[in-house]
Amino acid sequence: MSATSPPTSRLTALLPDLGRRTLVMGILNVTPDSFSDGGRFEGVEAARRQADTLVAEGAQILDIGGESTRPGHVPISAEEEQARVLPVIAALAPHLAVPISIDTYKASTAEAALRAGAALVNDVWGLQREPEIARVAAAHGAPVIVMHNRETIDPSLDIVEDMKRFFARSLDIARRAGIPDADIVLDPGIGFGKSWDQHLEALRRLPEIRALGFPLLVGVSRKSLLGRLHDRETAPRDRLIGSISAHVLAGTLGADIVRVHDVAQHIEALHVLDAVMRPESARG
Repeated sequence: MSATSPPTSRLTALLPDLGRRTLVMGILNVTPDSFSDGGRFEGVEAARRQADTLVAEGAQILDIGGESTRPGHVPISAEEEQARVLPVIAALAPHLAVPISIDTYKASTAEAALRAGAALVNDVWGLQREPEIARVAAAHGAPVIVMHNRETIDPSLDIVEDMKRFFARSLDIARRAGIPDADIVLDPGIGFGKSWDQHLEALRRLPEIRALGFPLLVGVSRKSLLGRLHDRETAPRDRLIGSISAHVLAGTLGADIVRVHDVAQHIEALHVLDAVMRPESARG
């Protein structure tokens, strides 16, 4: 009897280049109050144009969110969130050449978005705010992105050890719901629940999180962390060079996916990174 190959995970089926090159997730916020581009892509037509641009520039996955998670944001109801994202997902999914992830921590929004055509769930609370979201993802065979987060900032913490404990809880929730390990991505949550020094520490120690054995997603795009590294005040749109630098560093330290606003520029930079760090990608 000939040996059979192990089944392909849903994550690998959706992202066949995962692990071969550093993938780019394009950000599509359909919110009025996101910190960088709030209001620019509200409505189906504006969102469609931006989605087409991001994919044409090289995004391998599109992350759609309907609730801002910037510091000081005002939470919204699941109904309002769904009113923003569902028409966009339903309009994009049939013709989009890349998978859509729904950026939400709400189980009901994840359910509705997956039914509308999303393929992955990106949860900024790591399946812990509404654990039912894990069962929703499992029922749809949807991979999950599990992000580290904290309700409060505690500068005294060893933030990477805190991440490990947090991810252990998230992984337990995912496994009990029936999500296979092969369909889980970890995100250290740069910009969420950490002091400025802890953000830098999390980036510096990415290999320790990568050693847990899961693909890593890192998102630093345009965040205030980068603004503090300038000798002058900067608006989010002025942080492109810092964003690219942080993501190239993250790729060097083990990130498999970077979540960005500026896709074309990141694609160009990551081609160089991958040619050096993942030489098989240059031949692929």
